[in-house]
Amino acid sequence: MDLPPTSHRSPNHRTGLAFFAALGSAWVFVLVTLGAFTTSIGAGMVFPDWPLSNGSLNPHGWLENIAMFAEHSHRLSAGLMSLITIGLALWIWRTDERPWLRRLAWFAVALVLAQALVGGLRVLLDRFHLEAIETSVGRLFAMLHAVLAQLFVCNLIAIAVACTRTWRERAVPMTWRVRRLGLLCCVLLFVQLAIAAVMRHSGAGLAIETFPYSTADGHWLPAAWDFRVGIHFAHRAMAVPLAIALPLFAFAVRGAAGATAAMRAAASALVAFVVLQILLGMQIIYTQRQAEMTTGHVLVGALTLATTFWLTWFAHRDRIEVRHD
Repeated sequence: MDLPPTSHRSPNHRTGLAFFAALGSAWVFVLVTLGAFTTSIGAGMVFPDWPLSNGSLNPHGWLENIAMFAEHSHRLSAGLMSLITIGLALWIWRTDERPWLRRLAWFAVALVLAQALVGGLRVLLDRFHLEAIETSVGRLFAMLHAVLAQLFVCNLIAIAVACTRTWRERAVPMTWRVRRLGLLCCVLLFVQLAIAAVMRHSGAGLAIETFPYSTADGHWLPAAWDFRVGIHFAHRAMAVPLAIALPLFAFAVRGAAGATAAMRAAASALVAFVVLQILLGMQIIYTQRQAEMTTGHVLVGALTLATTFWLTWFAHRDRIEVRHD
């Protein structure tokens, strides 16, 4: 049963906090882009140590060498992201009366610290090889690092949205269909991004070198299978239900009576992201994993998840606030 719409003016809205939360949710995409570029050019192990880079916070030559620049910039941006997240949690803890938002903010701190640790283990344990699955322990942590990054993106967006004046003051009545479609799309996206993380960090990005077919002679299924071919094919297969579910969700939001103008604009952007993501996926194959294409593919994937989650979170606004009143 849908909850009745409610609306009230909130004297507790803090513009500064809302801006800082928005800054944090924007900066995380800088972090994602740098991480994606680092992986795309194979620079994840350019420094064999952690948390320092070649034993220094300012390693020699990192501004001249593209691999060193990519990895060290990623580490520096992660450090700044940690400071932003901790500052945001402290600000919310001191000024916001909502216990659930305080818990969400401290969960973001736990996530960003876990991300730092997992990223460090990716470097420190890369020398240990697992013959059974033909990868290193470090690469397993790299896969986990990529998945946690997407969860962290959603966590920051949830916090930023909950700090806005619109969230505090405006009811957003949504039907069960919109809410459930949003949840379904979020789950499908998380599964797809987890598959993509395994694919990227197991070197399977070109395990199938043709598109849209899986063989040069036009067959949909690969002629031979191994782990890398299987995970690559799974990534392509998951794209099919997503290409259907995401536009359905977007159109459902646009047609919802309670949707705000911003939600309708985001729904339109979501459809554009789906199209762009498919085109970038094609170009990865055609350009043999050109770094710009793979980085763009990862970034658009994160933006697609962020937009879907933002719409889904907002669609549940009334239930979240009423439940915790």
